Amino acid sequence: MKRRTFLAASGALAAAATLPISALAQAGAAAMTAEWTGPYGGVPAFDKVRTADFVPALNAAMKADTAEIDAIASNRAAPTFDNTIAALERSGGMLDRVDTFYGVWSGTLSTPEMRAIEKEMSPKLSAHSDETLQNAKLFARIEAVYNDRAKLTPEQQRLTWVYWNRFVRAGAKLSPADKARVAQINQELAGLFTNFSQNLLADETDYVLYLRTESELAGLPDDVRAAAATAAEERGRKGEYAFLNTRSSMDPFLTYSKRRDLREKVWRTYYSRGDNGDAKDNNANIQKILKLRYERAQLLGFPTHAHWRLDNAMAKTPDAAMELMMRVWPSAIARVKDEVAEMQAIADQEKSGVKIEPWDYRFYAEKVRSARYDLDMNQIKPYMQMEKLREGMFWAAGQVYGFSFVPVSGLPVAHPDIRVWEVKGRDGQHIGLWYFDPYARTGKRSGAWMNAYRNQQKFDKPITTIVSNNSNFVKGAPGEPVLISWDDAETMFHEFGHAIHGLNSNVNYPTVSGTNVARDYVEFPSQINEHWLPTKQVLSRFALHHKTGEPIPQALVDKLEKAKTFRQGFDVTEYLSSALIDMKLHLAGGADIDPDAFERDELTKLGMPPQVVMRHRTPQFGHVFASDGYSAGYYSYLWSETLALDVVDAFKASPGGMYDTAMAQKLHDNVMSVGNSIDPAIAYRNLMGRDVDVKAYLRDKGFPTT
Repeated sequence: MKRRTFLAASGALAAAATLPISALAQAGAAAMTAEWTGPYGGVPAFDKVRTADFVPALNAAMKADTAEIDAIASNRAAPTFDNTIAALERSGGMLDRVDTFYGVWSGTLSTPEMRAIEKEMSPKLSAHSDETLQNAKLFARIEAVYNDRAKLTPEQQRLTWVYWNRFVRAGAKLSPADKARVAQINQELAGLFTNFSQNLLADETDYVLYLRTESELAGLPDDVRAAAATAAEERGRKGEYAFLNTRSSMDPFLTYSKRRDLREKVWRTYYSRGDNGDAKDNNANIQKILKLRYERAQLLGFPTHAHWRLDNAMAKTPDAAMELMMRVWPSAIARVKDEVAEMQAIADQEKSGVKIEPWDYRFYAEKVRSARYDLDMNQIKPYMQMEKLREGMFWAAGQVYGFSFVPVSGLPVAHPDIRVWEVKGRDGQHIGLWYFDPYARTGKRSGAWMNAYRNQQKFDKPITTIVSNNSNFVKGAPGEPVLISWDDAETMFHEFGHAIHGLNSNVNYPTVSGTNVARDYVEFPSQINEHWLPTKQVLSRFALHHKTGEPIPQALVDKLEKAKTFRQGFDVTEYLSSALIDMKLHLAGGADIDPDAFERDELTKLGMPPQVVMRHRTPQFGHVFASDGYSAGYYSYLWSETLALDVVDAFKASPGGMYDTAMAQKLHDNVMSVGNSIDPAIAYRNLMGRDVDVKAYLRDKGFPTT
């Protein structure tokens, strides 16, 4: 979420205090730029924010940031760690604070007014970042400290390398002309990213399927119907049922609806987001993004954008990432073939005349699950209460890391649905705050994610973190518990793992704090955290029937365990095809690419089963085209899960299983608490005593290990 991507700092230099912030006409802009006040070391004043105030607030924050950077770069004293690197860590507080509000509003409270502001400000924010990253005097000071870093502490050495590497990767050593072109490219990309995101959000918001009759609702469970009725009522269509163009609404419809014609309609609408040949079509944006990324990589001395992106990742090279993906791909598509054959056999037995198509996969997979494992996932859902599972996440974090969570009232929030908890450590000490924003709403991007509103640090004084988890569950009827799927429960635990990663952070400097780690390492802790959900300790306490309060029966849990590798062909192929196309797009060079044709042709070469579609088709691939974030990096989930499952195997082999205190302490000490203060490959070896073994991943999916 950080706009000032070259650092993650808090606190401002004295120079910023002299700026005429009080001259801002809007009280909201002054509130956004001001130091956070109140309990817990200060909290964001979400209640003071007005959309119209973002432009003056961002402009003021960039002005303050420029003054801080100029003061550091123009310092006449010889460069030292304290007057250069530590000074950068102390700078940027105002911009960081405003960016917290900007990220929350653009991601979860988007309106036409907010989207217009994004279009105006995204290129300006990009230009501001480049102005700093290409500041020759500042880089000279950073490089001087970097060249003399041997006398620094290990964490200071790592932090100095992080700064030096970011500046070099951004073009600090380029000629003035090439620097200018890189900056121009970054501004153009910022605008294209905004266009891509807004087009996607429009397609997710504008396409709603309204149903009315019982025949149209055939097969849908009561909780799905109730959520759809609430969604329709919120849109002024009381008495109808609204199915939104988001994964959390699409997935249960495709799983349970008996109306094949409506399943196809929902499937086509969802998977054509950004690809409808209209004003919101994203293909032209993607073409421009790919060409600009390639040109920038060439200017920076890399063969392709993929080589540039992976240069500072754990994988290091595209070849390493592709090798892992292609190690798994043949097993995944072979499993899909088996899964489709089983589904087709059931369809034939029913004499339905159906040939399995993509909109049939989830529906017939459930029939296979029921036939093979005597397991209907509708039997699981009554025990999957969102609030109880949240309590289960808290409990597991308490057992493993010693955390406790205390509800906090009275703090300002951005929306009434958002709630806050104080997180405490084993000795009752304050660790941080956790904000929870669980429900879908108009203007909120789809999916689930974690944000850090403030990063942990302690080099001048202890500053605790503030983190948030965001989901898109559909509200049920008033007073009724929100029931979620098993997959959604896993996602809750996954995203909470990111929050736990941030809350465990115990480093000196904010730039290397918490989740500020390599892209293909950041999912590692969160994917470990998923594995506390299926433990008996969590399920027996928190998987409680929403009507009777009885815990989920052990017989049902046993069926879940037996079915653990069920539908892994679909799940892995759906994900991995997206990761492979992402990498191939960014290895393709600077040629003109038709995204739809490229996607189709490359999937054909890979032998993509026709019954499965990419989890994120190219025109809707926000991970890759809404920012540089996961570009040439969607493989990171596989890379991180390979690490995670290796560690989960080590937990399960320990005397205490997933709650083994010695293994938990090792995980805390070597991964969760160190952030990016240690190279991730070294951190992993410190934890496991060796490099990763991919066989744990293959066993977990039920794939051959040879």
